[in-house]
Amino acid sequence: MTHTSRPDAPIEPDDSRPLPPDDLAPRLYEVFAVLGPLYRRVSRKVELNEPIEGLSIGVRAVLDLLRAQGPLTVPQMGRAQALSRQFVQRMVNEAAAHGLVEAVANPAHQRSSLIRLTDDGRTAIDAVITRESALLKRVGGDLTDADVERCVRVLTRMLEVFEDVDVN
Repeated sequence: MTHTSRPDAPIEPDDSRPLPPDDLAPRLYEVFAVLGPLYRRVSRKVELNEPIEGLSIGVRAVLDLLRAQGPLTVPQMGRAQALSRQFVQRMVNEAAAHGLVEAVANPAHQRSSLIRLTDDGRTAIDAVITRESALLKRVGGDLTDADVERCVRVLTRMLEVFEDVDVN
């Protein structure tokens, strides 16, 4: 704890030092307590917009990943999203049936095609991202780039702890 020169000033925590594990664990539970409901509400919002956009949450996730990373194999997408290969394959099949993605030859592996966005797929996911960005702009407040960077850092560290969890 750090103290100011005024004896009546509140004691403020020194947030520059790492928390000991016994203090960190309960704080990370606070993150889970927010993250679960947030994920479920965002998922529900995507589901509610499915009749408008025609994209299920699974197809939307596939399109967004391909938009961000370029062509990938189904197993690569599964690993990146911590989803089973079978589930990702169903989402890819659904997206392909709507002309949003296509399989192309993979020079690195003959039996595992690369999946890439079609022009229609790029148009669809760009429209979703534009709409979602407008919604995210409403977050506002006093959040800084450093706040977001710290949030991403914390969530990434938490994700690393669960890397060994088999999703298949």
